[in-house]
Amino acid sequence: MNRIEDGWLDGAQRMRSPNCDERPAGAGVELVVVHGISLPPGEFGAAWVEHLFLNTLDCSAHPYFSSLDGLRVSAHLLVRRDGSLVQFVPFDQRAWHAGSSAWRGREHCNDFSVGIELEGCDELAYSSAQYTALAAVLRDLRAHYPTLAADAVAGHSDIAPGRKNDPGPAFDWSRLEATRGG
Repeated sequence: MNRIEDGWLDGAQRMRSPNCDERPAGAGVELVVVHGISLPPGEFGAAWVEHLFLNTLDCSAHPYFSSLDGLRVSAHLLVRRDGSLVQFVPFDQRAWHAGSSAWRGREHCNDFSVGIELEGCDELAYSSAQYTALAAVLRDLRAHYPTLAADAVAGHSDIAPGRKNDPGPAFDWSRLEATRGG
């Protein structure tokens, strides 16, 4: 189990994103939103996602990136294909990952959620290392934040249906549950 101190997860590489702010008064961690991302789509291993979250993406480096020009987004964590973790925003702050969203009748999911991006896409299976790392992070978050219920994990597609489809059909929710231990 990794320790969380001052909102930062031990064992994760830290790359502080400017795309965050304070949570509203009284808002705590009550939801984890699982995302899938690759830049450009379907390509893995480069640092493009990190650059996007740090506002340093050269939008002329690839034709797809022109659609991201001026976008200001982040996530709390990125889980790379090898299971390594990069943290961009402390869990106690609000990362800009969910956009227009609602979960169990509550809008503005960024206010009360942790956003975890998995390096992946709709067409390719996520790696075993990613499921293991994600399950461990969920255990760490639940241990540190008693407001986070065991069933409070949703996909971006669940909180923004019709607008988002990640982590996509390649994400195996039953495998995550088995890895988490139920």
